[in-house]
Amino acid sequence: MTKKWFRIGMVSVFLLSLALRFWGLERFNTLVFDEVYFAKFGNNYLTHTPFFNAHPPLSQYMIGIGIWIGSHIPFWHDTVNGLTGSLRSPWTYRWFNALTGSFIPLVVAAIAYQLSYRRSFALLAGLFTACDGIFLVESRYALSNIYIVIFGLLGHWFLLLALDNQNWRRSFWLVFAGIGFGASVGTKWNGLWFLSGAYLIWIVAWVIHFIHSFINSKLFFQSSSLKEAGGRASRGTGETGEAGEAEVSTYSPSSSSSQTPLQNLTQLNIFHMLFYLGIIPVLIYSIIWIPHLQLDKTYGFIAVHQQILKFHLHLGGNSPNVHPYCAAWYKWPLMTRPMAYYYQTAESITEPLPVMGPPLPAGAGQVIYDVHAMGNPFLWWFGVAAMLFLVGMLVSQAVIPWLKEKRFSIPATLSVDTWIALYLVINYAANLLPWVKVTRCVFIYHYMCAVVFVFLAIAWFVDRCLCSYYQQLRALGVTITFIILAAFIFWMPIYLGLPLSPDGYKLRMWFNSWI
Repeated sequence: MTKKWFRIGMVSVFLLSLALRFWGLERFNTLVFDEVYFAKFGNNYLTHTPFFNAHPPLSQYMIGIGIWIGSHIPFWHDTVNGLTGSLRSPWTYRWFNALTGSFIPLVVAAIAYQLSYRRSFALLAGLFTACDGIFLVESRYALSNIYIVIFGLLGHWFLLLALDNQNWRRSFWLVFAGIGFGASVGTKWNGLWFLSGAYLIWIVAWVIHFIHSFINSKLFFQSSSLKEAGGRASRGTGETGEAGEAEVSTYSPSSSSSQTPLQNLTQLNIFHMLFYLGIIPVLIYSIIWIPHLQLDKTYGFIAVHQQILKFHLHLGGNSPNVHPYCAAWYKWPLMTRPMAYYYQTAESITEPLPVMGPPLPAGAGQVIYDVHAMGNPFLWWFGVAAMLFLVGMLVSQAVIPWLKEKRFSIPATLSVDTWIALYLVINYAANLLPWVKVTRCVFIYHYMCAVVFVFLAIAWFVDRCLCSYYQQLRALGVTITFIILAAFIFWMPIYLGLPLSPDGYKLRMWFNSWI
C-alpha cells in the first residue's frame, strides 16, 4: 500500500468515526446511563460543588472542560435540561467525549503501524476499531471509559516510539508514555492493566534474552569440547572432526530482515522502567487528584482511596439480583450479556422523542429507541478466534522444536509476527485476567481495555490473509472484512439509538441474554 492511499484511508476512517459520533448527539435530551453521575460530576467541578467521587477524577475533569467550552459556543443549544445541576444542552456534556473517541481508531492504527511498519495492518486495525459498537456508544455520551482506553493506548504508542529511538528522543517518548499510563489510571484504577501489560512484555523480552544467552553459552562450551575431541581424533586417525561441526549445526538461529521496536525492549533497563514507567505515572496520578481534593476536603489523599475501595467492595457480587446487567469476565469475550443504556418506546415516529419516564406498556409502543452497549458481534467473535490463533502459533513455536529435537530451543531473532503475537496476547491477558478475582458486579464495558487488542489481532490475521500467495486465504480475508463491515451497518440503529419497529428490534436481538 502506498503512502498516499494509506493517508487517504486513515483520513476516511477518522471522518467516519467523527461523523458517527457527532450525528444526532442531542437525540436524547436526558442523562443516559451513568451520565447521571459523570455529567453531574463534571458540572459540579464548574459550580464548585463538593461531592464524593467513586473513581479517580480525570474523566470528570475532561467532561467539565467540555461543558465549559460547549457552553461558550453559540450553537447546538436548541434543547436544554437542568439534570446536571445547571441548565445545559446535552451537546455540551457529550461533544468532548465524541471528539476524544473519534481519535481512538487512529491511535490503534498508530500502534499497529509501529509494531510492524505495515500500512495495510495499520489501516485494517483503525477501520475495525471504527466499526465497533461499544466504542461508538461510549463515545457519544458523558461516560468515562473512553478516557481509560485512549490514555492507556497512548502510553503504549509512546512506549513503542521510545523503543524506535535512541538517547534523548527515547527519554522524551518514555516521559510521555509514563504520562499516558498515569492518566489512564487517573481515570479508573483498571487503567493500571495497560501499564502492567507494558511491564509484562518487557519482562518476557528479557526472559527470552536470558534463555538465548544461556543456550548460546551452553552450545559454545559444547562446541569447544567437541572440536577439541575431534582434533585429537583427527590426529590419531586422520579424520577431520566433522562430528563436532555437525552437532553445532543442530542449532540454527533464524533471522528476519523485518524489524519491530519490540526487538529493542532489552535496551530498557530497570532504571528506565522504574523511573519513566513507575515514578512518572505515580506522580501524574497524584497530581490529577489535587483539584478534587481542593474542592472536597472531607477526605485526604489516603482516606479518599480507602473510601473508594470500600465503595467498590460493597457493590455486591456478579448476580442479576444486584443489577440485571451484571456480567462476569468470562461472558465478555463472546459478548453473551451486553447492556441497554437507554430504552424507550413511542406510539409513532412523529411523536416527540421520549425522554424520561417508564416505557409504554408491552405491545403499545410501535417505535423503539434503544441504545445498546454492545460490540460488533462478528468483530468480537472473529477477534477472539484470531487471538486464539496467535496463542496457538506461540505454543507451536515452542512445542514443535522440542518434539523434533527433544530439547528446548529458541531462535536468536524472533520474527516480527512472533513479537506481535507476544505483544497482543500478553496485553490482552493483562487487561482481562485481573478481572477473574473481582467479586463485585461488573459490566461488559469493563472489557473495553482488553478488546482493543482483539481488534489488533483480527486486523493482523486479515492482513496476513490478504498478503498471502494463496487465493483462498486472500478470499478469506476479504470475506471477514466484508462481514465485519456489514454487521456494523446492521446493528448501527441500536448503537445510535435510531427508531426501530418491534420486528426490527427483535431482528437484532439474536439471543435472549442480549435484551
